[in-house]
Amino acid sequence: MKDKTIDYCLRATWQAVMKMYNEQAAQFDTTMATGFALLSIDPEEGTPSTALGPRMGMEATSLSRTLKAMEERGLIERKPNPSDGRGVLIHLTEFGLEKRDYSKDRVIRFNEAVRADISEEKINHFYEVIETINDLIQNKKIYNPIETTLK
Repeated sequence: MKDKTIDYCLRATWQAVMKMYNEQAAQFDTTMATGFALLSIDPEEGTPSTALGPRMGMEATSLSRTLKAMEERGLIERKPNPSDGRGVLIHLTEFGLEKRDYSKDRVIRFNEAVRADISEEKINHFYEVIETINDLIQNKKIYNPIETTLK
């Protein structure tokens, strides 16, 4: 993979992880996105619907579809937010909590398998590299904002 670009390696690896998680989720007639949503909702307090998109890195349209499907399957319920009358809190149902535990188990097993095969030093380097890439992107250190507006 030395001749491949960094973004190619990131994309190919993420697609392999998504495929693996989707294969696991398909056994229960669901998707990785649903599992990720289950893990992103606070199991005790619920989570404001407006906080889920940024937390999951999902666009509003995709998130709306995912939440609608989850509600239809009985995984979540929407309740008024007591601290913000205009807002809605997403709560897990008993069924949702059960499926959340399953999703959590799959994530833990993946992480344990990777950590069993890769040294702690390499894992730490991986996190350092990912953090640096995110910093470069978030702080617009790759492309000069003036360059992109001039085109």
